[in-house]
Amino acid sequence: MKKTQKGTFRRILRYLKPYSGYLVLTIFLAIVTVALTLAVPYFVGLAIDCIVGAGEVDYARLGDLFLLIGGSVAATALAQWLMSLCNNKIAYHVLADVRRDAFRKIRTLPLRYLDSRAYGELASVVITDAEQFSDGLLLGFTQLFTGVMTIVGTLGIMLVMRWQIALVVFCITPLSLFAAKFIASRTYSMFRKQSQTRAEQTAFIDEMVGNLKVVKAYTHEDENEEQFSEINERLRKCSLRAIFFSSTTNPVTRFVNSVVYAAVALVGAFTVIATGGVFSVGNLTTFLSYANQYTKPFNEITEVITEFQNALACAARIFALIEEEDQVSDAGNAELGRAEGNVSLRNVAFSYSPDRPLIENLNAEACAGKRIAIVGPTGCGKTTVINLLMRFYDVDGGSICVDGKDIRTLTRHSLRENYGMVLQETWLKKATVRENLCMGMPDATEEEMIAAAKAAHAHSFIKRLPQGYDTVIGDEGSLSQGQKQLLCIARIMLCHPPMLILDEATSSIDTRTEVKVQDAFAKLMQGRTCFIVAHRLSTIRTADLILVMNAGKIVEQGTHEELLAKGGFYAQLYHAQFEAV
Repeated sequence: MKKTQKGTFRRILRYLKPYSGYLVLTIFLAIVTVALTLAVPYFVGLAIDCIVGAGEVDYARLGDLFLLIGGSVAATALAQWLMSLCNNKIAYHVLADVRRDAFRKIRTLPLRYLDSRAYGELASVVITDAEQFSDGLLLGFTQLFTGVMTIVGTLGIMLVMRWQIALVVFCITPLSLFAAKFIASRTYSMFRKQSQTRAEQTAFIDEMVGNLKVVKAYTHEDENEEQFSEINERLRKCSLRAIFFSSTTNPVTRFVNSVVYAAVALVGAFTVIATGGVFSVGNLTTFLSYANQYTKPFNEITEVITEFQNALACAARIFALIEEEDQVSDAGNAELGRAEGNVSLRNVAFSYSPDRPLIENLNAEACAGKRIAIVGPTGCGKTTVINLLMRFYDVDGGSICVDGKDIRTLTRHSLRENYGMVLQETWLKKATVRENLCMGMPDATEEEMIAAAKAAHAHSFIKRLPQGYDTVIGDEGSLSQGQKQLLCIARIMLCHPPMLILDEATSSIDTRTEVKVQDAFAKLMQGRTCFIVAHRLSTIRTADLILVMNAGKIVEQGTHEELLAKGGFYAQLYHAQFEAV
């Protein structure tokens, strides 16, 4: 655990390096603040010694001392304000940098990593954990520097004033440090558990709210409430445990500080009597003020240590995300250019988990301009083939080639530029219809955009929207699922890529509209290689080649008529589907 904390702390220092100028200025202002703060008790002690007795008051000197005290207090307030500005600058810039790096990392992570984790958990790391880390960092800058310097400064002055009394202070105060260290060393794991459970709760809430319609449709509210209550109870317990143990540091250190103050008052009083006024009442008052100032930072530092344990736990989760391995970089910098569309899969093997083989010895040829349909039962590997074609995942064995080039030797960007992809699950960003349609072709003209929308039969309902093509929409909103799908189809029609991937692209469209869209697709697919994943076999009768998959292998291939004539697996699927209808 100590090794993990040291590694996390080193990462924090690397993020602080660009702001070393502000850090130096913060330290300088902390020194100024401490020096002026320590000057006030000294002036107060001198002022008390100006009051010797009745009728023996040095008013002239008292006036000068009051001016010095007032000036010191005003200068201290200004220095503290400037120090707070620097602290905020450092803390919130580091927070922005950490979140930027975390978000960039999410962009470069392999899909294998993202698919294995809840999206809500990642959101919790980037938002909540980063915020907790920033708060701990800000608290550390604000109180740690001044606290340490106050301890050093007051101890030095007390040693000069009366080393015998200072020795009493110096001998007792380590007890509070030992107590604080003992408690803080045991709270890190508690705060880490709290952070993990909070992320689990965030992920669960994100999942339930995002799929609330399904929850209600299956009347699963009570079960979800029970599961949420269970997670919430675990979070309550680990949060209470962490807070309880961390909060004991303050009472313990306050008790030790009270003992210190009482010891100083007692020893100091005897010293005043014993020295016959050499060590004056004013000196004792000053010494008591310094003793109080000396012990007070221990309370603040223990609070900082407790908060910093939480910040380190959150920072460790953030840095664990940032340090995750990126997706395998492009083996070469070869650019594909505009592809002709010849695709071949040779002895392809792939599995999401090493102990569960999925695709083995997969072979297929797709000539340029042909329509290739991929059919088969659920879980046979249809969508996995699409993921491999797009290089969302890399093959474990064999190769996939486009125009004779292994796609692993091509840049992902140049490969994906040649594909147009329409999925069963629609995604629209929160923007205008125009911006959504032109996402893949920002320089498209108005005429080209409208032509694509008309070809996808989306133009008519777009014109009925409040601001037409300038209406702001999102993934959730007033559009039906079918309308969203039509916009996704129009978006891909506008790009005119040489290769298409249609993964149940018309699943959310009514039969009448589907006929029109299939006609539009027929025009779009002319001269383009097209891969069609379909469950409704009636939609792929005109495909040039049908690949029938089962258990990760191609068991049959041919045209619709050829496969029916064989009376094999495809024929069973086809007849079973229409008999079910």
